Amino acid sequence: MTLVILGALALSIVLPVRGQAAEVYDLFTKVAVFVLFFGYGARLSTEETLAGVRHWRLHVTILACTFVVFPLLGAPMLLLPDGFVSDAVRAGLVFLCLAPSTVQSSINMTSLAGGNVPAAMISATASNVLGVVLTPLLVMLLLPTNGGGFSWQIALDVFVQLLLPFFLGQISRFATARFMARNRARLKLLDQFVIVLIVYGAFSDMFATGKWRQLGWNELLVTLGFTLPLLAFMLWFTWNLSRWLEFDRPDRIAIMFCGTKKSLVTGVPIAAVLFPAATVGMLVVPLMIYHQAQIITSSLIAARLSASATRED
Repeated sequence: MTLVILGALALSIVLPVRGQAAEVYDLFTKVAVFVLFFGYGARLSTEETLAGVRHWRLHVTILACTFVVFPLLGAPMLLLPDGFVSDAVRAGLVFLCLAPSTVQSSINMTSLAGGNVPAAMISATASNVLGVVLTPLLVMLLLPTNGGGFSWQIALDVFVQLLLPFFLGQISRFATARFMARNRARLKLLDQFVIVLIVYGAFSDMFATGKWRQLGWNELLVTLGFTLPLLAFMLWFTWNLSRWLEFDRPDRIAIMFCGTKKSLVTGVPIAAVLFPAATVGMLVVPLMIYHQAQIITSSLIAARLSASATRED
């Protein structure tokens, strides 16, 4: 997936979509996002939800890390002086902290490390579901100038493009549940296809209009200087917080991996809905950098935890 995303970035440099083709591409992307969130709703069964609700302390801890601790860490980025970084990059640094957690990566890493997989599945899914509502609300609260403040039009766009397809997917489960269960691996390709579609479109606009020149070395250094320490701190914080709260080892693993992840698959479509198309390419750069760093770092940590699973914590 990392190579495909890099390929989409390279293609957007060599062959960006322009003019009327860009308008058709934008419409196609919106339809793809609708289908993506319909699939999210259709895949989440009522039984899975009810099975994980009982472990409420773990879920509350993970959700608090995702939607309380992260936003508190990202809010100070709003104080960066004008001219130090562009408005889009500054908004992107904050938006990174408002995005929901990943699903597939959180579950895979938790499983590899010997953690509580069912709890990770429920918490990661809950983060994505709640993120459809909480992330736009947090954007409206913390990014009034970039997100346009509260707007009924924004609320309508969120509902039509994100919430409505998810609810329709839930309602359709009586007819689609078996199909979704049999084709989980293939449906993952849909997730990957949509994210590549959006990344290519967003960066095509950036390179076709020359907006890429706005990303200076100072902005890249600021982005790296914020995202990488942020990831390191949250990995340390979630691991020790779960110990202070006296969770057992499997739960601590689930809390660490679910509480530190940020979803590119869900975050980019939400950004595409909430922000002007011209700014999305620049805005999601911090999220993309964080996403790649979390995959590499979490893989190494999960492998080490798996190797030490037989030893006393």
